[in-house]
Amino acid sequence: MNWSDYEDVWKRQPDPRGARADLEDLTRTFAKQDRKLTANLAVRDYAEASTGVFVASVVAFVWRGHGGSAWPLALAILIILAVTAVFLRERIRAHRNRPSPDASLLAKVESDLAELRHQQNMVSKLWWWYLGPILVAMMIVVFTISFHRPAWDPTRDPIFITGYWILNGLLLGWVWCINRSAVRKKITPRIEELEKLRASIRSETSDSL
Repeated sequence: MNWSDYEDVWKRQPDPRGARADLEDLTRTFAKQDRKLTANLAVRDYAEASTGVFVASVVAFVWRGHGGSAWPLALAILIILAVTAVFLRERIRAHRNRPSPDASLLAKVESDLAELRHQQNMVSKLWWWYLGPILVAMMIVVFTISFHRPAWDPTRDPIFITGYWILNGLLLGWVWCINRSAVRKKITPRIEELEKLRASIRSETSDSL
């Protein structure tokens, strides 16, 4: 599966300025940024879930071709579907926690803050729920298929296998670095912006009492 990293999630949005952002601008653009956040995360989750189902189907097809002796592929399928279920769960959670259209601006700001912190936490645990399981599934698929290949097959060559895993390790590391960078440059500053906006709204509310 291909993780739609946070640069993709946020690529159509200007870089947040963090605590330096202008309050008037934050208030004026909040609704637009809120809609973009909701839509982009939904696209990410549905795309990842669809990809997961597709990959699991391909592995199942390969398993069928190799017969019952390739049963470890079932474990790979379960792992892939478990990761897929995370994205489906995300959609359910996001829908359940979404404030109503007539909710106050403060409620909507706090909802976005909670969502961004949740996404931040997901990235911090990316190896546990996404990259790690996918790596394990890849290992199961590759070793199972390789086991069923004849001894002379190039996919069983130690040099090929070493190069394959180095390449995949670099790819997964690159995905991890991109996501960490996106959190630092995009999500964390946006959290600072919304915290500033929330503090302003609370202050105005207190002054009006």
